[in-house]
Amino acid sequence: MTTKIPKTIRLRNRPPNIGNRVTVLSIDGGGIRGVIPGVILEYLESQLQELDGEDARLADYFDVIAGTSTGGLVTVMLTAPDKNNRPLYAAKDIVPFYLENAPKIFPRRGGIFARIINIFKALIGPKYNGKYLKSLVTGILGTTKLNQTLTNVVIPTFDIKNMQPVIFSSFQVPRQPSMDAQLSDICIGTSAAPTYLPGHYFKNGDQEFNLIDGGIAANNPTLVAIGEVTRQVMKEDPIFFPITPLDYTRYLVISLGTGSKKQEPLYNAKSAAKWGVLGWLLNKGSAPLIDTFMQASADLVDFHNNVVFEALNSVNCYLRIQDDTLTGDLASVDITAKKNLDGLVKVGEGLLDNLVSRVNSDTGDFEPVPDGGSNREALKRFAKELSQERKLRESNYNGKSV
Repeated sequence: MTTKIPKTIRLRNRPPNIGNRVTVLSIDGGGIRGVIPGVILEYLESQLQELDGEDARLADYFDVIAGTSTGGLVTVMLTAPDKNNRPLYAAKDIVPFYLENAPKIFPRRGGIFARIINIFKALIGPKYNGKYLKSLVTGILGTTKLNQTLTNVVIPTFDIKNMQPVIFSSFQVPRQPSMDAQLSDICIGTSAAPTYLPGHYFKNGDQEFNLIDGGIAANNPTLVAIGEVTRQVMKEDPIFFPITPLDYTRYLVISLGTGSKKQEPLYNAKSAAKWGVLGWLLNKGSAPLIDTFMQASADLVDFHNNVVFEALNSVNCYLRIQDDTLTGDLASVDITAKKNLDGLVKVGEGLLDNLVSRVNSDTGDFEPVPDGGSNREALKRFAKELSQERKLRESNYNGKSV
């Protein structure tokens, strides 16, 4: 039986309504720690290429790719079109991109004099001027807009003027044309981490945007991405119908963290009680205010997803890969010394061989899943399911029986 596709739908990939699953990829924020999911994504794409050929790209397999801050930048790299209407970057290009450009986005200055300058900057303005990042993304992306991505994307930001989250979502563009912003503006906005990079102002049509880092709203954007899909389902969007909002067995979700600090005493209430503005923004080489709200945001989303997927008998449909044991410079968002960047690559490689883990809802700790195997094995399984789903949709689209 041939499934009819509504003519009003602009097809990116073959839509979920001619397959079995809704596929979602999500990438956390975390500055230079974007290297870690970069390693994971390269492995996942390599597995898809083994199954479907060297031209396979992640954008071919996911209905939605979501990213916050550095994850938003990765999302755009994977989904923005080149002149041949294929992704600008393969997953294998992400880590080299960071290794080359991160030291220019977050330039390092050594010595005690530089540390004094950084303290002074924390009082009067952002640590970095953001000029290189702006020049980089505008040079790469030009005037490419949100509606041109090769699959649906969801990128959270936060509007500091209106004091509310702004979610740049492919699904919202038909309803709100003003959200069809240039991808370069979206990338700069979602990456504008307070104290590190300047906020970003731009105007699109009649709407003004005053954006700061999407991590303010959702450092882990997995829940936002699922929410966007759920909203479309509730609106009976024909590309999702007849999937029901709570049928999580139809989802296939991969959520990638950028690593977090090892859970060890770093601050305490007695010392925090004495902090003023400077103490919250600069303490023991980090920014406690920024670290705490971004960590809390990411952890709560993962906690929620674990509970919901388990409650709906769908635990095998959700894979979260995260390392919560980072120490020293590896836990920073902006230390770009070669030794540290190489260390982040090794963290990503080691994470592949770690056991699949889920957060314990009682303790908040990550614990290995019994018989879950390694993350590498789980990604192989997910790659096989993604490949099968894509082939099923192609077969149904061409009117063949399956």
